[in-house]
Amino acid sequence: MSPQAVTEHAPVMLSEVVEALNVRPGGRYVDGTVGGGGHALAILQAAEPGGSLLGLDRDPRALERAGERLTKYKTDVQLVQSDFSNVADVCEEASFSPVHGLLLDLGMSSLQLDDAERGFSFQREGPLDMRFSPDQTITAADIVNEYDKDDLADVLKRYGEETRAKRIARRIVERRPLQTTTELAKVVEEAVGGRVRRQSHPATRTFQALRIAVNQELLSLEAALPQAYGLLGDLGRLVVLAYHSLEDRLVKQYIRLESRDCICPPRLPVCVCEHKASLRPIGRKAIRPSVEEVESNPRSRSARMRVAERLPASAG
Repeated sequence: MSPQAVTEHAPVMLSEVVEALNVRPGGRYVDGTVGGGGHALAILQAAEPGGSLLGLDRDPRALERAGERLTKYKTDVQLVQSDFSNVADVCEEASFSPVHGLLLDLGMSSLQLDDAERGFSFQREGPLDMRFSPDQTITAADIVNEYDKDDLADVLKRYGEETRAKRIARRIVERRPLQTTTELAKVVEEAVGGRVRRQSHPATRTFQALRIAVNQELLSLEAALPQAYGLLGDLGRLVVLAYHSLEDRLVKQYIRLESRDCICPPRLPVCVCEHKASLRPIGRKAIRPSVEEVESNPRSRSARMRVAERLPASAG
């Protein structure tokens, strides 16, 4: 790991997350993206005495750091290397359910972004990797150098919401093979121009799209949300921190769907779906970080937190 990777990661909306989870002494909690353990530590502190936590992460380096951070609570913590799309199986194997709360923080850790070897950032030269886990087979380099122009453009448009996807894909194909993050960032700049009148680097959406594709992040989220509901006990809380519109939209739509008694098409005169509301949204809108937090931690500025509570079985 490069020296840059040891910078401290600041957990986003820390107090807000603990409050949203409604952490109670002796409670049982799942952190599906434990990262460096910042949220997990705060949850365990609020759950004293007797609280316990199961933490998942695909990144073995993150789990190692989390373990060090949570040493005080080692008898109350289980850490498992796994994608949160497998959270139900992990909890079943660990006999860890029902739970009082489940957290998914979908953001990138500063430790990952600042480690040039991981290839997540266009600001540091490194290999085009972008894998959360070394066990994964596909890398960003595979997509950049092997996908045809149309498939590459589809990845950039679908996962990065990049309006100039075709232009960028065409230039990448012309310039490949590309081996490093800085090479790719330069090619994107060539395709669309520099940062004139832009708040972010022109390669931001391209790097986002490649990272999501490499790690199948949206598929993992779609799989995890219903599993999270199944793990919650009555009045248990689901808390999700999302950092771009694709993730936030999935979470919003899931909570909205599961908070309705009927999901039949409007054209049907009577309900035939027999669907019953299973969640209650907490708050009408996504919760944003405070101005003070954004000033102290600019990487938090895009965060959106949504919260839902499992309805008691009698209310479903």
